[in-house]
Amino acid sequence: MYDVLFKNATLIDGSGAPRQQGSLAIKGGRIAAVGALVGATAHTTIDATDLVLSPGFIDIHSHSDGGILHAPEAESRILQGVTSELGGNCGTSPRISQGPSSDGSDAGYTDLPAYFSALETEKISTNLGMLIGHGAVRAAVIGYDNRPATEADLDAMRLIVDQAMKAGAFGMSSGLIYPPSSYADVHELCAVAMALQDYYGIYETHMRHEDGDLLASLEEAATVGIYNSIPVEIAHLKVTGRKNWNITMHAGLAYIDKLRRQGVDITMDQYPYTASSTSLNTLVPQWVHDGGREKFLERLSNPETRARIRQEILDHVALAEEEWSDYQVSRLPSGNHPDLEGKNLAEIAIILGKEPVDAALDLLVEEKGNIARVKFAMSEEDVELAMSHPFTMIGSDGGASNLAAPGVPHPRSFATFARVLGHYSRNRKLFSLETAIQKMTGMPAWRMRLGDRGLLRPGFSADLVLFDPETVIDTPTYTKPKQACEGIKQVYVNGILTAEDGKHTGARAGMILRRS
Repeated sequence: MYDVLFKNATLIDGSGAPRQQGSLAIKGGRIAAVGALVGATAHTTIDATDLVLSPGFIDIHSHSDGGILHAPEAESRILQGVTSELGGNCGTSPRISQGPSSDGSDAGYTDLPAYFSALETEKISTNLGMLIGHGAVRAAVIGYDNRPATEADLDAMRLIVDQAMKAGAFGMSSGLIYPPSSYADVHELCAVAMALQDYYGIYETHMRHEDGDLLASLEEAATVGIYNSIPVEIAHLKVTGRKNWNITMHAGLAYIDKLRRQGVDITMDQYPYTASSTSLNTLVPQWVHDGGREKFLERLSNPETRARIRQEILDHVALAEEEWSDYQVSRLPSGNHPDLEGKNLAEIAIILGKEPVDAALDLLVEEKGNIARVKFAMSEEDVELAMSHPFTMIGSDGGASNLAAPGVPHPRSFATFARVLGHYSRNRKLFSLETAIQKMTGMPAWRMRLGDRGLLRPGFSADLVLFDPETVIDTPTYTKPKQACEGIKQVYVNGILTAEDGKHTGARAGMILRRS
């Protein structure tokens, strides 16, 4: 007697192998059997005729670590079929300690054990693993000062990373457009990543440049991996800037292929959209961030310094051939301007009666530098080219929230995986459904070395998605992102039904994933 039995399902197992018709049984939170299963019985039997049963989707590039304690149901993740996530990307990860001092006298610690404990106490709906963020580590040791790391600093940072790995982290991430990670040179990155060697930990990187300097950034990322003999994961591979479209991505993928032929263990992830999302702070030149947020706001408020900042922003926008309408404000936390959320800077400038650059800078001061934005910066042709590469996995770059969350966030948090299945695999026919599912299950499980997830195998954890291959599609949009996707019939996390027909069941069966 099984707990749950799926009969007459189209089984796509996550390996890339052809689909099979058959049955699958769950018992005790794990896959108990896969095959014909003639005569099997269960407490719950589901007729899955015309439906696909696959492993639960693994989001290898998630930022849920920042919000899942506030939204433990994680509707944005569960309702599109995500059952496992890897957080701590782009150089960020939670910390509760100032960590070691620059002279190494204070051993300090990362907060991963305490963070994991908080998640286990709260109980969450998805399984969550973590990377340790280089930016968080550098902030603990050096702060937000733009200066080279000393040998003592490097020793202290390696100690923090080593402790995180011992606590079960999967590797270290860097965010090389975000201070203070952006203040590190390749020597520092190589030196700190030495702490990953004994664990074969992943070096994940939001690269320094995603425009015409893409190849130099790929070389920097590869250098860290080669120096330490560790795997490299390129975060959300993209090419920004209109003048770079349809050219630079071809060169970047060719360079990645060359690295792989040379034996470099390098892979990448990507979200299926032409718009990115991060803080509006990235519009401001790097030197303005030196010293942290207080200094940042001081410089924006000083008329002389602001004039320089303003001109540099205008020069950048012109050089990159950007439009002010490319920048959409998605969240203003103060609540002072709810009417501006979801509008772009060209529209906001008209509403406020200001030039777009001045509207942006004034809002940054008012919101104390805390503004989320969506930016339309990529070409559809480049998105499809990168997605089709055999070593590209699907990662949302989104996070956990609920359908009632404030603001107008990027739809990738709610719809990445359904969009790949419905739009890119079924409608655009970029690749088969088997390949699409492999990119979001078996491949990320392999990259993370998860020994019991990502495939339909007896003994594996029963993280499962049952969906209609003819109707699955992303319904969330840039203007109305907070919606459930269509066609996702059921989602199971560790054998527990967590979503059904676009509704969360309230179950919180997620577990902490630790490096094996």
